[in-house]
Amino acid sequence: MKKVAGNLRIDLAQYNELKSFAQFGSDLDEGTKATLARGERVTEIFKQDQYEPMAVEDQIVVIYAVSRGYTDNIDLKDIRRFEKEFLAYLKTNRLQREKFYCLTRRR
Repeated sequence: MKKVAGNLRIDLAQYNELKSFAQFGSDLDEGTKATLARGERVTEIFKQDQYEPMAVEDQIVVIYAVSRGYTDNIDLKDIRRFEKEFLAYLKTNRLQREKFYCLTRRR
């Protein structure tokens, strides 16, 4: 989990700082907009339904996918659906799950 989450705390702090700064200015460059968009996705992915804890291995793959930018082209309102469908896909496709877990361990 530490390897995958890596700079997540720093990225979230940067997102929160940019979010408060962006309220005052309307001219944002593309990099700032991308950072804000990814921060919104990370924040959304951290939300869990009450009394439905997520397994650690599921948390790892979802955090990996969001923090590495694999969800950047998905609308914010569809992130939770992506999370559920992605985990269902990994659970039904054993080979893909093993490949993805190996990928997260290497980084």
